[in-house]
Amino acid sequence: MLRNMNDLDGYAVNAIDGAVGKVKDFYFDDDAWAIRYLIVETGSWLSSRKVLISPMSIGKLEPNAKVLPVSITREQVKNSPNIDTDKPVSRQHEMEYLGYYNYPIYWGGAGLWGGGAYPGMVTGVGFDAASAEYRHARPQDEGAESVKGQREVHDTHLRSCKAIMTYDIEASDGDIGHVHGLLLDDETWALRYLIVDTSNWWLGHKALIAPQWIREMRWSDKTVKLNLTRKAIKEAPQYDPAITVNRDREALLYKHYDRPGYWAGEGQQQKPQSRVGEPPLAPTFRQPEGNVTRDESHTR
Repeated sequence: MLRNMNDLDGYAVNAIDGAVGKVKDFYFDDDAWAIRYLIVETGSWLSSRKVLISPMSIGKLEPNAKVLPVSITREQVKNSPNIDTDKPVSRQHEMEYLGYYNYPIYWGGAGLWGGGAYPGMVTGVGFDAASAEYRHARPQDEGAESVKGQREVHDTHLRSCKAIMTYDIEASDGDIGHVHGLLLDDETWALRYLIVDTSNWWLGHKALIAPQWIREMRWSDKTVKLNLTRKAIKEAPQYDPAITVNRDREALLYKHYDRPGYWAGEGQQQKPQSRVGEPPLAPTFRQPEGNVTRDESHTR
């Protein structure tokens, strides 16, 4: 199911043994366009400390519950690495965090989550993956360190979802509007679409743009450049937030742009069955969909 990221703001996060806090923001990987961490404000029980919660610990999202169940305890959250969410989160910080929870590294594999297409496939949360293989994030993991170096060379970073709101959007032949929101796939935690507000150009309309249609992200001047023309975007199926974006609507959008759907070959992937609260088991993973040119002048 596709969800508007704005709707998840303020969702309650519940551990196995009680409330943790509320969602304040998300970090996404600007290479794979997937949510890697939720930033959760814990409230008075932990002096309002902000902590990171990985989708690898989250069970199935119920449509109207406004609660994210996580398969960890409050004590684990309390003792987790104290990472300053107001500063860049380095790969070293991620290694420390993932190692603490005994989670596998998500980078370096063939899939969106390293060894599988879904976060539960690499930890076993909500997915029976006992026969799969995965690497835990440990400092002595040579494979993880090797990939860590590669990622640093390619200037890959975690980005705040809230920070990219209002980024300007440019078609290949001119401005079209700004980022108004993001649509999240709540099974894979991939960001499937940017919601573009075109009101400055095309009054009262919003458009959906998939990350793989982006030609360049210029983080330094907060601009998204597309491989699409203004005419193509104006003639595309319109986005109505009151109507659920199902697979049929997605297919019409991709057909309009004459692009293959990201779901091609999805039938080969087993979907997770939610069993929140079970101990982590283990995984299998999907390649990021498309390449985006980066603005190398900016470092988070």
